[in-house]
Amino acid sequence: MAYNWDEKPELNITPLVDVMLVLLAIMMVIAPNMIYEEKINLPQSSKTKSLSKIPPVHITIDKDKNLKVNKDNFQFNAFLDNFFLYSKQLDLKATVLISADKSLDYGVVMSVLAAVKQAGFIEVSLATNG
Repeated sequence: MAYNWDEKPELNITPLVDVMLVLLAIMMVIAPNMIYEEKINLPQSSKTKSLSKIPPVHITIDKDKNLKVNKDNFQFNAFLDNFFLYSKQLDLKATVLISADKSLDYGVVMSVLAAVKQAGFIEVSLATNG
């Protein structure tokens, strides 16, 4: 029995590829159904403290420059000082909604807006139709 040293052995990898494709197909079917669950301990919240909704402040200006803040009337000429004093009883974190007549001058609305900003309100919106 003579051994031929020039012969090279051939590897048959077809069965290996078949097995790997079957395993890949199994993993592709099973992987979406896997659920990972991690146990964590969440802190307890205080049940006595709840968020309170701050009512907004509505400012209405009609075409004759009559101002109404919520249900209180103000004169336009003295609005800057009066609103500053009036704002002491309001929450400065409240949203201010300014509704003005379309025929008013731009400067009138901007002076009311400046008075609101000077009083310390941060969240101010101008109301529109639409």
